[in-house]
Amino acid sequence: MGGDARGVRRLVRGLRKLQASVECAYEAGPCGYALQRQLAGAGIGCVVVAPSLIPVKPGERIKTDRRDARKLAEQLRAGMLTAVCAPSEAQEAVRDLCRCREAAREDLMRARHRLSKMLLRRGLVYRAGKNWTQKH
Repeated sequence: MGGDARGVRRLVRGLRKLQASVECAYEAGPCGYALQRQLAGAGIGCVVVAPSLIPVKPGERIKTDRRDARKLAEQLRAGMLTAVCAPSEAQEAVRDLCRCREAAREDLMRARHRLSKMLLRRGLVYRAGKNWTQKH
């Protein structure tokens, strides 16, 4: 299936033809909770699982999408997965805004450090007050 809404709708139509109860799971990741919301809106149970809470056998290092999908399905059927609470769209938007602000703040701090260290290597040291003020 494609990663877009159209592909998910096509999958839902196919699942409805099965005339069976369907539940699915996927690992939480950078794509957010749009898939979970779309499946829940179509009446299909979808569990979002934190990757850190998925049981892993020692020495099992090979990761492929097909193996991960099979393992998730088996563990979901066995009741071994711990679901995370999916936030509402508003809560997710606030999280994204906070993460973006934090990333911008860290970028600014890194740029300031880079600039001050470059000036220090050139022997240009500001001693007339605090750094990063209007006078500086």
